[in-house]
Amino acid sequence: MINKIKEIIDKIRPVLERDGGNIEFVDFNDSAGIVKVKLTGHCAHCPMSVVTLKEFVLSELKAVLPDIKDIVAV
Repeated sequence: MINKIKEIIDKIRPVLERDGGNIEFVDFNDSAGIVKVKLTGHCAHCPMSVVTLKEFVLSELKAVLPDIKDIVAV
């Protein structure tokens, strides 16, 4: 599961990099279905980062891995 999460994050990373940001996988809590990531670059301080996480990254993850329930930035 972790490898698949990392693959999906790697596929969406270029979208964030175009805006000067980046995303790094940190952890996955299998029992809760929560992915933890670290936002860097412009994404780290962007007021829209929550929207990016929930509406873009989480939706991309859930499209392939429906067991994922949430994503949080740490």
